[in-house]
Amino acid sequence: MKDPVTINFASADDLPQLVELLEELFTLESDFRPDRDQQLRGLRLLLENPHTGRLFVLRIGGKVAGMANALITISTAEGGRVIMLEDVMLRGEYRGFGHGRLLVEHVLDWAAEQGMLRVTLLADRDNLKAQSFYRRLGFELSNMIVMRKKNP
Repeated sequence: MKDPVTINFASADDLPQLVELLEELFTLESDFRPDRDQQLRGLRLLLENPHTGRLFVLRIGGKVAGMANALITISTAEGGRVIMLEDVMLRGEYRGFGHGRLLVEHVLDWAAEQGMLRVTLLADRDNLKAQSFYRRLGFELSNMIVMRKKNP
C-alpha cells in the first residue's frame, strides 16, 4: 500500500522540516543563501500572520515531504488580491512522482477559492527544469523583469 499523501497548512511543529527544505532550496538558487535564523524568522512571521500568506505542507505517510508559500498582496492592475507563489520545494526522494504537481495545483485551487485574481512566481533563470514544470501547469513568461534592492 502506498503511503497516503496529504496537503494542508503548516503548523509550528513543521518548522524544523520547513527550514531544512528552505536550506536545500536556497543552495540551488543563485540569488539566495541559506540562513537558518532568517528562514525561521520568516516562517514564524507567516504562521503568525496568515492574512499575509499561507504555508502549505505536503506530507507522505505523515512525513513532511514538500512545501509551498503563498504570499498575499493587492494588485492595482488586477483590482484585487493576488498571490506570489514562493518556496515550492520537495525533498529529493519525492521528486518525479507527481507530488510537486499535486502541491502546486492544491495551492492554485486554494487561491481560486479565495478569489485571488492572479498567481505569480519566480524561478531561477538557470533552472530550466523548474521553468518547464511551471509551464506545464499553465504559467507563462511575463515581460516584467525582477529587480531588487536590499534595505541597509
